[in-house]
Amino acid sequence: MNFISTGFRTLVYKETLRFWKVATQTVAAPILTAMLYLLIFGHVLEGRVQVYADVSYTAFLIPGLVMMSVLQNAFANASSSLIQSKITGNLVFVLLTPLSHWEIFSAYVLAAMVRGLVVGLGVFLVTAWFAHLSFAEPLWILVFALLGAAILGTMGLIAGIWAEKFDQLAAFQNFLIMPLTFLSGVFYSIHSLPPFWLAVSHLNPFFYMIDGFRHGFFGQSDVDPLLSLAIVGGFLVVLALLAIRLLRSGYRLRH
Repeated sequence: MNFISTGFRTLVYKETLRFWKVATQTVAAPILTAMLYLLIFGHVLEGRVQVYADVSYTAFLIPGLVMMSVLQNAFANASSSLIQSKITGNLVFVLLTPLSHWEIFSAYVLAAMVRGLVVGLGVFLVTAWFAHLSFAEPLWILVFALLGAAILGTMGLIAGIWAEKFDQLAAFQNFLIMPLTFLSGVFYSIHSLPPFWLAVSHLNPFFYMIDGFRHGFFGQSDVDPLLSLAIVGGFLVVLALLAIRLLRSGYRLRH
């Protein structure tokens, strides 16, 4: 713990406390939304959509909803915190501290991961009763949950840096994050798609996060989990370097 600065710990605590104090909105509401998705799609599409062998559609859907909740809430935490701090003007109190760019980056992303994982765990606990789920390779579940939360936390940080008002942040979320999430195989196996859309799905990095996460439950996936791990890991490195560069330059933060 001596190697971790007090400022870093304080910023992580601040960002975590920020969402936890309004847990009804930031935790309970996303869990309820995921529950509604399960009840509607599970009821309508059970037995109508072909997924993995010996896996019911409801069981297939649950890991997708869990991971979708992790991703969306990790993004929301970092992006909303930064844009609010920019608009209210209190971001200066973070920028004036002796924290390094790496510490600021890590604090925001770590807090975003905490929120994403808390919501994801809550979604799992309330939906796991609706189908039998196995844990074929639990290490893959943990790895992809952590990587997915880190990636979306980083994307949220980048979006918060780029956006100067809530409208721009909403556009980033509505035209990038939401489409990539919903078209990533949350509600279907991509092998049920026509060839063109199957090829397009392989260009979506969110697909590899969800497919690798789902592999941990069933031991089955649409692509090799090692390939998913390589793509997801590389994507995280690229985004992290971009976020650090933006923080170091002060882009739309100091000017």
